[in-house]
Amino acid sequence: MKKFKLFSLAWPIFIETALFMLLGFIDVFVMSRYDDLAASSVNTANQAVSIVTIVFSVISGASAVLISQYLGAEKIQNASRIAALSITFNFFAGIIISAVFLFFSRPILAFIGADGNVMEFASQYLSIVGGCIFLQAHMSAVSVIIRNHGLTKVTMYISLGMNIVNAGLDIVLVLGLFGLPKLGVAGAAIATTFSRGVGAAVLTVYLFKKVEKPDIFRQLKPFPKKDFLDMLKIGIPSAMESFLYNLSQLVITSIVLNFLTETELITKTYVQNITMFFYIFAVAIGQASQIITGHYVGAKHYELAYKRGFQAYFRALIFAVGLSCTGILFRYQLMDIFTDNPEVIALGANIIIFNILLELGRTTNIVVIANLRGAGDVYFPTACAIFSMWAISVLGSYILAVVMGFGIYGLWAAIAGDEVFRGIMMIIRWKSGKWKNKGINNN
Repeated sequence: MKKFKLFSLAWPIFIETALFMLLGFIDVFVMSRYDDLAASSVNTANQAVSIVTIVFSVISGASAVLISQYLGAEKIQNASRIAALSITFNFFAGIIISAVFLFFSRPILAFIGADGNVMEFASQYLSIVGGCIFLQAHMSAVSVIIRNHGLTKVTMYISLGMNIVNAGLDIVLVLGLFGLPKLGVAGAAIATTFSRGVGAAVLTVYLFKKVEKPDIFRQLKPFPKKDFLDMLKIGIPSAMESFLYNLSQLVITSIVLNFLTETELITKTYVQNITMFFYIFAVAIGQASQIITGHYVGAKHYELAYKRGFQAYFRALIFAVGLSCTGILFRYQLMDIFTDNPEVIALGANIIIFNILLELGRTTNIVVIANLRGAGDVYFPTACAIFSMWAISVLGSYILAVVMGFGIYGLWAAIAGDEVFRGIMMIIRWKSGKWKNKGINNN
């Protein structure tokens, strides 16, 4: 079994995650130079994209767990068969969902609550980015395979190239440089889609030259029903947890669109784009720890998995608190990056202070749930999510923000309450050791 060091896996994932987030950040940043409402509209459209991309994570997320455990158990052929299944499923799912976005972008946005200028801007973006979402589906499957072989630097370098392409095209197409017309939202969508196309192509070439061989798809004949069922058993609960999170965020966005002010909508958009950089270390450490946990559980080294899991969590917590405190110190300067509206800046600066409690809970969830998922323990986090996200986050947002009139402050308090509650439950679960009998070698 390969032995991995947490930071040797985590730092490339950190950079890759930061760069991936930067794709959306650049879109919003450049759009803020074009129109504040257009920037918020792009963020609204991305909420819809986030919901459906959970479909891709059903299989790619399960493949991450199974590939790492099979590699830990030194069952290489089994890992290759899972890789072939993941790529095939995501390809067909991506094509279907792309068609849905292409033809039904406006009804989807209307369901969220978008109308007027927000609808016009968001539908332009969603029909292009959503219509080519199959590229993201393919990237999701291939990058997971490469990463779980320990090659995290490869996906990092490809993400860097994607961001360079995206940033350059964003500036040129949105703002209309070099004599080109200002394409606005459509320009941002074209830039994002083209950069994803480049990334998908390069990842595919690397996968079949360095990691797997193209003939892995022969292992799908006859169709491996047991492997597919194993992937669904792990993938559906894992994806459901992510799906519920994104769906709850979509409902909260709908609450903002329908009940709160335009200033609060714009503030929410900019603060979310700032604070997502506060937890990227947690995302990177969580993904790296999941790989390590999967390998250890596959090899039945449970005590090492337990110890390394907690080490990863505490390190992520240190980074999250440090970045949140830094954000508080420079909160006005961070808001000033996006807008010169004094009302938005003041409101956003206050939310960044309150956000530190949310980050404590979110970091706990990201890392500990990743460890549980790596061990194959996927049902408990989902059960907690069903209760907490809807009873605390969504219902709490409506009660605090709308009924009690606290506005965006009530919104943030409810979301933080959800993250903290689930975080406590995840720590209890990890300490209980009940995840030790969830691995593939125990089935």
